[in-house]
Amino acid sequence: MNPTQKTPSTRLSGLPVLSRKARIIGAGAIFLAVCAFGAAAIAPLPDASDLPVKSIAQDLALPNLSDQITALQQEPQQFIHEEKVRPGDSLASLLNRLGVDDQEAAAFIKSDRVAKGVMQLKTGKRVQAQTDDDGQLQWLHATVVDNQDMPVKTISISRNNNHRLVAQESAPKLERRVEMRARTITNSLYSATDASTDGGRMPDTIVAQIIEMFSTSIDFRSDLRRGDHFNVVYETFWQDGEMVKAGRILAGEFVNRGTTYQSVWFEDPSSKAGGGYYTFDGKALKRGFLKSPLEFSRISSGFSMRVHPISGNWKAHKGIDFAASLGTPIRASGDGVVDFQGVSGGYGNMVVIKHWANYSTAYAHMSRFSSNLRKGAKVSQGDIIGYVGSTGWSTGAHLHYEFRVNNEARDPNTLNVIAQAPLSSSELSRFKTAAADMTHRFALLRPGSAGQAMAAR
Repeated sequence: MNPTQKTPSTRLSGLPVLSRKARIIGAGAIFLAVCAFGAAAIAPLPDASDLPVKSIAQDLALPNLSDQITALQQEPQQFIHEEKVRPGDSLASLLNRLGVDDQEAAAFIKSDRVAKGVMQLKTGKRVQAQTDDDGQLQWLHATVVDNQDMPVKTISISRNNNHRLVAQESAPKLERRVEMRARTITNSLYSATDASTDGGRMPDTIVAQIIEMFSTSIDFRSDLRRGDHFNVVYETFWQDGEMVKAGRILAGEFVNRGTTYQSVWFEDPSSKAGGGYYTFDGKALKRGFLKSPLEFSRISSGFSMRVHPISGNWKAHKGIDFAASLGTPIRASGDGVVDFQGVSGGYGNMVVIKHWANYSTAYAHMSRFSSNLRKGAKVSQGDIIGYVGSTGWSTGAHLHYEFRVNNEARDPNTLNVIAQAPLSSSELSRFKTAAADMTHRFALLRPGSAGQAMAAR
């Protein structure tokens, strides 16, 4: 055979080499097989009603309720009771209402130094106790409060591993809540805060803080107008579902005669300095001196020439007289040190406070001084230093207030004393984060906002 002649097929390494025609026929067969498989795969499923149904019946044993009740009765039962102390309650009557029938527990409470506090609970305070089905005391919890109804300590009585009663004191565990309120002035500030449209009466301590917060910008004696409104965010502390005290105002917004005043509390955790209130752009709200040393009063005599009410002489009145009821608290208008306390001629009972630089303030005609006030004592803005009276040359109860620069009386309404030191750049950055949260809350409180109805939450 001619070695160069081509043959239909040859073998390489023992494997057959198929011709082009054979390869095409083989590929066609594979394609038809795949199509047939795909057609079978998408064929419609049989209707479920045509499928055979197999039922399996099995008897289930019902539980024996009688056996369960018997088992429960054999287990030791525990009962938890809660009661409030009633007027005239004795230890025996209180324990009786708590379901405690345990002479050992009664004797322990009367004799143990810590447990005795249960017998000193104020009327209306809650007591919780757990007993077994024989009335034996398992544990008891009660909170002792002070004269201002503030929680002082929690008394816990329980049984140790030897089943002996033990008592211990601990700091009361309080739940902190943040509350939001919006009010409109229709008559007075206090009538507005007594309104119950969004969750009830606002605490008096919060009202006092509102006055202090804005007293450098708003004179609450004469500046308020019908239609003025304010929003406030503050903290409260609760125990066992009962509010026990109000905390600090976290932010406040007051619209007075169309002008909006805002403040937010900021305390930098990285700084040793205490916190303070600032405007929302980071400027200190606290100014050097209060606009008025009295919360509520009226100016009966300004800084001007006048006829003296006693001597009848025409002379300069070097201060401002605030008419107020006898005994009205007088506040230090600025931080400083007591430079004088005592009787000073026609001024009667008088206090002089020396502030920074060359500023000083004088308060005259007091009925009495604050009990802890002494010459050289440090006072902070807003501290009570005495009470309105009519001592010295006075024709009625009022406060004579003087503002002095280099010991010379000046009209405080004409002075513009700078605020406290501004925030540093790093403090300002952290302040903006706190202010942004309060800005959002105020937006929810404003009239017409979607969140106003949820203000009390």
